[in-house]
Amino acid sequence: MIHTSCLFSILLLVTITGATESGIVGGRVAKRHSRPYMASLQFQGHHSCGGVLIRKDFVLTAAHCKQPDAREMTVVLGAHDRSKKEKTQQLFQVAKYFQHPNYTGGYDYDIMLLKLRTNAKLDKYVNLIGIPKKDGKTPANVNCSVAGWGRTGPKKPTSNVLKETTEKVQFDSECRKAWGEYFHPLRMICTKFDKKKGGICEGDSGGPLICNTKLQGLTAYTALNECDNPKYPHVFTKVSFFLSWIKKVMQN
Repeated sequence: MIHTSCLFSILLLVTITGATESGIVGGRVAKRHSRPYMASLQFQGHHSCGGVLIRKDFVLTAAHCKQPDAREMTVVLGAHDRSKKEKTQQLFQVAKYFQHPNYTGGYDYDIMLLKLRTNAKLDKYVNLIGIPKKDGKTPANVNCSVAGWGRTGPKKPTSNVLKETTEKVQFDSECRKAWGEYFHPLRMICTKFDKKKGGICEGDSGGPLICNTKLQGLTAYTALNECDNPKYPHVFTKVSFFLSWIKKVMQN
């Protein structure tokens, strides 16, 4: 059974993440534009969530990144230092939000597609990330990379530059042991991490979990204010489970 404080953390995190800065604890600064698929989702000029470009006109992110007060979102592609107006950046407004129909505001089915009003211009600074071709299981202990802008630790300031680090896929049994009924192995992946190397933190919403060059997960939740505590594995929405939904939305 999940610990009461952990349950509170999950519910609170999922409620406020869309308005929370994203970030990587520790880690390293990414090589400039080495991740051309990365998107910064912003409200009124402030970074709120991460996302990834999977087609010239579609960005994939977490469902809870949509602001409940319907403030207009700006999608920034081609950024490295989000505090600057870099010539490589491309800015887009969102034409339509597609939250998964089973998403109810919690932590399950936490996935959303953003239809951009205009197509992104693909170049060496802005490009696509491949998604899995079929549903499958990522084996435990596989090294995967995560990336994002923002917090470098619980309650610490955000980073203007893109940061990255690695985390290892954890066994489903260990994920269930830590998170109980709130971890759904069919639709989620969880990771273990080295506290020295760092990892994702609170509000690192919609950012990618990339294993073997493919997008396998989107950041879903961590333990609130304890994102750097290895006792609580980090949890990601499993992208391959949602392939048919993703394809259906984009085809329509």
